[in-house]
Amino acid sequence: MAEAAREQDWRKPSFAKELFLGRFRLDLIHPHPQPAPGDVQRGEEFLARLQHFCETKIDTALIERDAQIPDEVINGLKELGALGMKIDTKYGGLGLTQVYYNKALALVGSANAAIGALLSAHQSIGVPQPLKMFGTAEQKEAFLPRCARTDISAFLLTEPDVGSDPARLATSAVPTADGSAYVLDGVKLWTTNGVVADLLVVMARVPKSEGHKGGITAFVVEAASEGVTVEHRNAFMGLRGLENGVTRFHQVTVPAGNRIGPEGAGLKIALTTLNTGRLSLPAMCVGAGKWCLKIAREWSLEREQWGKSIAKHEAVGSKIAFIAATTFALEAVVDLSSQMADEDRNDIRIEAALAKLYGSEMGCLMADELVQIRGGRGFETAASLAARGERAVPAEQVLRDLRINRIFEGSTEIMHLLIAREAVDAHLSVAGDLIDPEKSLGDKAKAGARAGGFYARWLPKLVAGPGQLPTSYPEFHPDGYPDLAAHLRYTERSARKLARSTFMAMARWQGRMETKQGFLGRIVDIGAELFAMSAACVRAEMLRSSGEEGRAAYQLADAFCRQSRIRVEELFNRLWSNTDDLDRKVVDGVLGGAYTWLEAGIVDPSGEGPWIADATPGPATTDNVHRPIR
Repeated sequence: MAEAAREQDWRKPSFAKELFLGRFRLDLIHPHPQPAPGDVQRGEEFLARLQHFCETKIDTALIERDAQIPDEVINGLKELGALGMKIDTKYGGLGLTQVYYNKALALVGSANAAIGALLSAHQSIGVPQPLKMFGTAEQKEAFLPRCARTDISAFLLTEPDVGSDPARLATSAVPTADGSAYVLDGVKLWTTNGVVADLLVVMARVPKSEGHKGGITAFVVEAASEGVTVEHRNAFMGLRGLENGVTRFHQVTVPAGNRIGPEGAGLKIALTTLNTGRLSLPAMCVGAGKWCLKIAREWSLEREQWGKSIAKHEAVGSKIAFIAATTFALEAVVDLSSQMADEDRNDIRIEAALAKLYGSEMGCLMADELVQIRGGRGFETAASLAARGERAVPAEQVLRDLRINRIFEGSTEIMHLLIAREAVDAHLSVAGDLIDPEKSLGDKAKAGARAGGFYARWLPKLVAGPGQLPTSYPEFHPDGYPDLAAHLRYTERSARKLARSTFMAMARWQGRMETKQGFLGRIVDIGAELFAMSAACVRAEMLRSSGEEGRAAYQLADAFCRQSRIRVEELFNRLWSNTDDLDRKVVDGVLGGAYTWLEAGIVDPSGEGPWIADATPGPATTDNVHRPIR
């Protein structure tokens, strides 16, 4: 049985994991996987209804001004079925695929990012997704119909003193003496949707005791339960309509039947949920990129400087080319990763994480470039533009709204470490004793054999250089089109170079490898670029039969790959030529007070308040600001 499972994994491995191992498995993504016709029809019909709703019912300026999504908009989304896009039809949902769910988020997020965040937090990480993957039949019957049509859900993990290190999670869930329930105590921070939610997924620590394994555990909690208090609604630089708050639990009784999975499985549930849930953020970055491209094109056609369109000036034109090419590639990454999720590929952890990392970083860059293209009008608010008679283009708002994506659901720094761990572990699982300095040559040879001969076959090529490569990818350079095959050959060479660099670093630093976060971040960024190049080429080939659109897709893929290759070469250079060691010395000096003289001559408006709010368990001392949707 185990042999069969291993054989199945070998037949259908992760494309991105293979990429980090130096194996460019184009066969895993080409031809581009396609959704079923029925899924396409159902998805397109919903997108048409959603677009009409966005165009006629959503007032972005009103949400920005009032810092709140009107109840009638949320109720309209409920009637449309938008709360249940990913929920199976047998529970009252729409049963959309991941591909069309993400297209819907891109669409609604372009109308207003706060609404996109509300729908995403509800379905990607809220109650529906963990129940879909880990819930019992009874739990699905009880909660999914509510989530599909009426109830908003939220996901509660972070605490005032606990961010990306959940091992320190303090919220407790103590079993009752009869085992029928748990009693929750603690405080949760940054609870997206928490201010308006009806149902909550709460991560809490069950103490180990007789009959209880204990550990971090997931629960579905009714927001209206006695002892649940929303103490504060947070305000941010962007996403002004976001219903995000601080939620306190004081002696909250939760039935044992509301526990998701066994005790101690909470982190596994959270991380597994995030595997595909992370795709919602780059999906909304795709929507933002499309909007940035539209505004850049229309503004450039309108605005002239020195007798010609600003786009005809190379300094501006290069920014527009970057936005267009990057939007194409980012959509390719999201659609490909989403289709992999729909096909239930064995493992898309790295693909989803790369999509999130790459999308959030590139989304911010595209919005920043649009602000620069618009000049002073890019920095001016849409309300101010409208008040003096100009088109209300919210460029600065989009930049502010997108900035959180580099922090949401795993910051860029955490994503670097998460992906690096997956990538390096892939090498460690294969290399084993090969890089252990204490092992003899005989042991290393045996390790190579146990690893299926991977390094015995590949290590000479990885160390010596690119090795033998296919001479061409014929379908990727049809007559009269740009030669994308050259980019695929470059991606294959670079994947081997990436694996070679990782292996060399493992041999050099061994156990200290995990402390080399600068190096690991660059390794991951190279992998993200190679993944995006691969996805862009495969998407262009898929669109080749679309007439002029196909030709334009090839041109965009070619432009993106050429831009990406410049970034890749710079990252490769910085693997071994950087200031990481010097930077650490400067940091030690900063923390040791060596440069406090540099801070002189300023005023600090932040005052002397505490860095982290007190989250001592106990009853709430403030009014409950939970806001039911009317």
